[in-house]
Amino acid sequence: MRTSLVIGGTGPTGIHIVQGLVDRGDRVTILHRGTHERPETPPSVEHIHADPYDADSLRAALAGRSFDLVVAMYGRLRRIAELTVGLTGQFVSVGGVPAIRGWMNPWLFEPTGLPIPVDEHAAVVAEAAEDEKGLRVARTEAHVFAHHPDAAHFRYPYAYGPLQVVPREWSIVRRILDGRTRLILPDDGLTLHHHGYTENLAHAVLCGIDRPEDAAGRIFNCGDDEVLSIRQVVELVCAALDHDMELISMPFDLAVPAHPLVAQPSPTHRVLDTSLLRDRLGYRDVVPAREAVARTARWLVANPIAAGAPEEIVLTDPFDYAAEDALIDAWQRAVATVPPPVFADRRPGVGLAYSGPGGRPRTQATYED
Repeated sequence: MRTSLVIGGTGPTGIHIVQGLVDRGDRVTILHRGTHERPETPPSVEHIHADPYDADSLRAALAGRSFDLVVAMYGRLRRIAELTVGLTGQFVSVGGVPAIRGWMNPWLFEPTGLPIPVDEHAAVVAEAAEDEKGLRVARTEAHVFAHHPDAAHFRYPYAYGPLQVVPREWSIVRRILDGRTRLILPDDGLTLHHHGYTENLAHAVLCGIDRPEDAAGRIFNCGDDEVLSIRQVVELVCAALDHDMELISMPFDLAVPAHPLVAQPSPTHRVLDTSLLRDRLGYRDVVPAREAVARTARWLVANPIAAGAPEEIVLTDPFDYAAEDALIDAWQRAVATVPPPVFADRRPGVGLAYSGPGGRPRTQATYED
């Protein structure tokens, strides 16, 4: 029987990883502070209560112990990597996409915007002036492999789903619960921002655990197979909750109430290339992104976030409906004053190569196969 230590294991993805290891027949131990016990944790799991952010506490907890597998997904990853050398045969760690140069600072590129998509060969942050947090994340990745050359490291994007501490969908769900019928979208909500459903991210890590030789020594970008636009997320949430919402598009700079949905001060895209995860480890979404968004919306309705709770503070969404209504009304009045364009010759079109709705009409009245 494989012995597995999960450092963390009670967070949104950790509970699924722990359950997955138990289902595989592992004897599982979780190391955490004990402040967030979860009913989902199987009763067979051993609990070590220690602080994975404190090297002395961690060292004392690991003294005399060894494990076939260590999954590090919480705490000071650099210290964990150091203190588990020689204590495990397989080391798997979880980090984040801010290591990628430009993920948090799209102005590093000219024209502005992270290249799309970005794979694991993309440059990482190398200077504090580019992005201090990203630099720390990138150096942590290097530290892991310096101590565990055969480690498998998984980069999470923003996660969504039950228990998530940055609940993107709450900005939409709360407005629905509050009876709002109008919602602002920046640039028609066309920004693509890669997310990962909690069960999908856990499955990605389990794929690496199941195929240690294929995962060893590599970094894997994680995220849903489908990247949804902000507008698609909003429409999926509204459909799941059977709510009609008028979506009002404004230029990004004006659409300030919608900035929490973009989660960066620019409407540029952030999309990961996850082909290595799929091709090398056989990953496929456990829950398709469109269904995952709907599930998340319904979970939030059943488990609403209290006004002013930490999850709302993290979102930085004030839910100031008076300000939103004033902006929408001013925008619609301004748009109404714009006269339709008058073209001297031909009206601009979408090109004769386009044959979809509203495009070039067929040359024959009937279609023959």
